[in-house]
This record gives sequence, C-alpha cells and structure tokens, in this order.
Amino acid sequence: MWNKTDPEESFRNKVIWGAAGIVAAALIGVGVYYHMRKPAPAPTAAAPPSQVAAQPAPTPLPSSTPQAPAIQHPIPAQTATTHTAPLPPLNHSDAMLVAALNRLIGHPAVARFLVPKNVIRRIVVTVDNLPRARVSAHLRPIKPTAGQTIVDRQGGITTLSSRNFARYTPFVAVVSRINVKALARLYFRLYPLFQQAYESLGYPHKYFNDRLVQAIDSVLATPTVSTPIELVRPHVFWQFANPQLEALPAGQKLLIRMGPRNAAVIEAKLRQFRALITKMPK
Repeated sequence: MWNKTDPEESFRNKVIWGAAGIVAAALIGVGVYYHMRKPAPAPTAAAPPSQVAAQPAPTPLPSSTPQAPAIQHPIPAQTATTHTAPLPPLNHSDAMLVAALNRLIGHPAVARFLVPKNVIRRIVVTVDNLPRARVSAHLRPIKPTAGQTIVDRQGGITTLSSRNFARYTPFVAVVSRINVKALARLYFRLYPLFQQAYESLGYPHKYFNDRLVQAIDSVLATPTVSTPIELVRPHVFWQFANPQLEALPAGQKLLIRMGPRNAAVIEAKLRQFRALITKMPK
C-alpha cells in the first residue's frame, strides 16, 4: 500500500535500482568453517589376531557452526587489485559516493533526487526489502516526489490515473541516461562497503550481491497489468483493489504504480545492470 501524499515511494525505490549500481568491487571472503571430529582412542596392546574384534571407525560429530551459504554471484576478485586508494569507513562514505554520482549522472540530478545521508545503508535496506511485502519509506535513498497520487473516479470506482505516471517521468529520464557500465564499475569499487552494510543488518554469512540479484529478479518478474487499475482506500493509504496485486512484493507494486512506459525503462536498465554484476570479466 501507499500513502496518497507519498506515492512516489514507488519510483524512489525504483531509483534505488538505478542507484543500486553505485557500489564497488572486491570479493568478500566467506568464513572458513572446520568440522570437529571425535578424537581417536588411545592405542592399546595388540591382541592375537584371532582375538581382535573389528572396531568401527569413529563417527565424526556434526559441526555446531552453521555453514555459510555458497556465493552464487561473486564480485570479480580482480577488481580488488585495480584500485589502490583505500575506501573510507562506511559511516563516512557519503562524500565519496555523492562525488562519484555527481560525475556519473550530474550534480543537478543528484541534488534533486538523492538523500545524501547514509546513502549506502539506505540502498542496502531498500534492496533487501524490495522482494518483501513492504519497503521502509523513511530509509529510502531518494527524495519524495512532489504532489499527490492522481486518481480517476467514475461511477463509484476509483482507478489510478494515467496522469499520475507523469510525476515519475523526470526521474526515469535521469535513469535512462545512466551509463550502466560506469555504474557497474562504481558498484565494484565500493562493494566492500555495501557488503559491510548488509552484514550489519543481521546477515553476517550472506552476500549482498546475491541479494541484489534476487531483488532485481523479483522486480523483473512483475506481471503485466491491464489499465486502468482499480484502487481502494480503507484508511489513509491507497491499495490495489485486486487482492492478488496487493499481495505482490513491494518492488513489483512499485513498478506497476509507475506506469508501463516508465516501467519499461527501469526494466531495461535493470537487465543491463544484472548482466554486468553476474558475469566474470574475460
């Protein structure tokens, strides 16, 4: 669901996808786990062959340490050696990231759309939430879109107006101009900070790039919806009247609310970005 005074959540978090490529490279190693085995019994005096009973081999005890899941989409390890300048601490990374985004998409666009504080943490939280039921509005990295949700009413039925889609056009225009390869290089460069932010959410043995790919795949699986889309507002928030649509993951609902044309631009950029962050360089 979304607030009638803040429907831009849809777009802003889509932005995250455009901005999700503001990260960087270095393969974060996974912890090494050792299996504890039962100690072998002390040797005893040998008995005559006829009196020796066959003894079963000691059974290894199960490990008490959980195994880290296998990394499915590792960041290329080679990128860690291509940058000699050290990264700033996560809590002091905003200036570096904002400067890089200014070079990538231009200062006016960054100043207009980006929340410049705790950017990496905000992106990581949003990426993690996109395949879930809701996205945290107060932790989004994109500023609210001006205006309110525009709806049409006819015969007691309220639908999402096609005029509402235009509210997202300025941001989508910025996304359409993003150089995805440059975005991926920045993602690789800053990747250790994104991994650190992801682990701090309570995922010490999981890999952020895998979660990013899962989130992208979830958004790309958004079903095609015929318009107009009927809405209801049982309380303060607008909801899809169709319970199947309302039950979709947050990222899919965000894409639907942007309108077909805007969604097509976002999907194309996501496919390009996904291809770059899941392929080892030759």
